[in-house]
Amino acid sequence: MRKLVLLSLVVLGLGLALFNFKGLANQGEFDSIVLDFREDIPAAEISEELEAIAGQYNIEPRLNSEFSTSDHVYTLRGDRQLLRALKKSGLKQETEFIEPNYIYQQFEVPNDPDYAKQWNLRSINLEQAWDDTKGSGITVAVIDTGITQVPDLKQTKFVKGYNFVNDGIDATDDVGHGTHVAGTIAQSTNNNYGVAGIAYEANLMPIKVLGAGGGGTVADIAEAIRFAANHDADVINMSLGGAGESKLMKEAIDYANNKGVVVIAAAGNANRNAAAYPARYPRVIGVSALDPADGKAPYSNFGAGVDISAPGGSQAGKILQNTINSPTKQPTFAGYQGTSMAAPHVAGVAALVKSAGISEPEEVLKVLKQSVRKVAEDPLNHFGAGHLNATGAVKLAMRGQISFRDFFRWVRDNGYLNPRFWIDGGVVTLPLKLAMVVGGYILAWLLRNYFPFGWSWSLASGVIAGSSGLFFLRGIYIFDLPQWPFRAMGSSIPELGNAVAGTTSLNPIFASALIPIVLVALLLGHPQWKWFAVGSALGVAACLGVNAVVSPAVSGLGSGAVARLFLVTNAFLCFGLAYLASKGEKQAA
Repeated sequence: MRKLVLLSLVVLGLGLALFNFKGLANQGEFDSIVLDFREDIPAAEISEELEAIAGQYNIEPRLNSEFSTSDHVYTLRGDRQLLRALKKSGLKQETEFIEPNYIYQQFEVPNDPDYAKQWNLRSINLEQAWDDTKGSGITVAVIDTGITQVPDLKQTKFVKGYNFVNDGIDATDDVGHGTHVAGTIAQSTNNNYGVAGIAYEANLMPIKVLGAGGGGTVADIAEAIRFAANHDADVINMSLGGAGESKLMKEAIDYANNKGVVVIAAAGNANRNAAAYPARYPRVIGVSALDPADGKAPYSNFGAGVDISAPGGSQAGKILQNTINSPTKQPTFAGYQGTSMAAPHVAGVAALVKSAGISEPEEVLKVLKQSVRKVAEDPLNHFGAGHLNATGAVKLAMRGQISFRDFFRWVRDNGYLNPRFWIDGGVVTLPLKLAMVVGGYILAWLLRNYFPFGWSWSLASGVIAGSSGLFFLRGIYIFDLPQWPFRAMGSSIPELGNAVAGTTSLNPIFASALIPIVLVALLLGHPQWKWFAVGSALGVAACLGVNAVVSPAVSGLGSGAVARLFLVTNAFLCFGLAYLASKGEKQAA
């Protein structure tokens, strides 16, 4: 009996977890349902079906448009509960499909008034990426001229940085370059002010290595890289560079890389056939610049050391962010151009990729490269792997992953958070299925008192096959796949007759003792499979008994006393069959 209780709990858990699960990727909002009738259905028959729907559900289906006449496409107002009811009705036989009339919307557009001027963010296909992540929990170190918290950075989160120029903790910007770079990465967004940033929920770490004149030493930069790596930075952006290789800086970059930090640097603005250092180091993602037409910006370095390209702007269109005016130190919105502006685009997307679950720098680079918009011909390596694609990178990073937000959205969209769902029928069949399974085990327990035998998986699987089947599979709907395999696998033996057709009335051939008789006759001589046949007979008996009480609908017999008598009679026949098949057996099954 203890095993019976445990099995019932397992089935209950499976039912609660999987019933009506349709796949996270296919969920969406809708308030109406599409009915696409088969082209071979006569118009008069369609009209009768539409009138029946209107009468039963008090909702009038309408032709979707004047162009839908030949395709027989109708829509009607409805929710998931009505959708489930229609899918389980006989209407399934006369339609090509019954599906949600999903509401598609424009992708998230920030409310920042000057966002329309940021051609560069649309150029990297950013808006759809924001549907999945905005960089929360990721820290980006900006190794530059420092950062001043201008008005459009007030809502951006900062972590402690350092000033290697003046050896102090105040890393305020002198010239506006670092502040502009920081804005591209994480400008405060959706604040009804100014412009937007890429990973605007990420943290910024201001590290000052360049002075008022725009220059800084290799030693300071190398120390800054180690500082960022030792203070939990996830991404480092360096919109700086120069000629000459430094072993000190290379060691610092390797150190950061080994600690899981993604290091990104600008390729340089000399229009030379090689990236500047540090972009040219092997473990640094070197970024060349694109103009507004997606061509190489006229100033951008190219060739060796360029891994990817991103918007850097040109005279035809600059990169707009909130920064400071260098002479006055006052906040201003200014357009800059350069590979210094291209690199933070990649840093921001790298933050999104890391936030999506990719941790190792090599894997982040792989995702960035595989998701680019490729350039057909690039013999001089102007663009590296191609043009930065934020949405492609995030989708690739999240492939195969299910976030808590996705799961919560699925739970919400399916109505599980609504108390009425648990009353109005979303899982109304669950108690009935459990009653059938438990009923089958009770019958087996009663039988075991007369003819002792052991419990086994063959007996248990027979009880489940006869009573409920894998019922939670019946609710799975996968886009573009036929529904009947799931209905078949999710049906018990008595329900197999109506599984493919999708009707609600039991087929009298399947909902009888016929199949248990055939199984017992075929398997009676097998020491193990015999018990599957016995279990199936007991499960069918329980299923027919529950249906006789709750839903006695049998094709050709109606749903009244005749159908009820038919089901009860066959339930007793199935139990009697199990009794005869197990008679005299005392060994363990």
